[in-house]
Amino acid sequence: MADVTFTSSMHKDKTVYATAGSHKQTILELAKANHIPIDFGCENGECGTCLVKVMSVDRKERMGGPLNVREVKVLKEMGYITQEQIDQMYVDDIPPTEWRLACQMVLRDEDIVVEYPSR
Repeated sequence: MADVTFTSSMHKDKTVYATAGSHKQTILELAKANHIPIDFGCENGECGTCLVKVMSVDRKERMGGPLNVREVKVLKEMGYITQEQIDQMYVDDIPPTEWRLACQMVLRDEDIVVEYPSR
């Protein structure tokens, strides 16, 4: 089971438990199921509205698997990753940035902190 702590400057931190081994649930799905107000639009990885910052619990490492094609496209368009970082990701098999799309990042069996913007 993975602990996922959602944090925002306008809301109290909330830690929830992700189902171990599901490897299908996204950060956005977990947030919605637990009434965590992450903004989202298309839920399809095309608009960038659900941009979040994902780090290890000690906030020293980037977490999760490599970005998928939709994340790469949107994050590059938004200026959060460079082509050089993308190329390196395909070699290292680790995410090049802590910025992720909540609707696209699938939870793994790792404890993480998800920082999301608030209005």
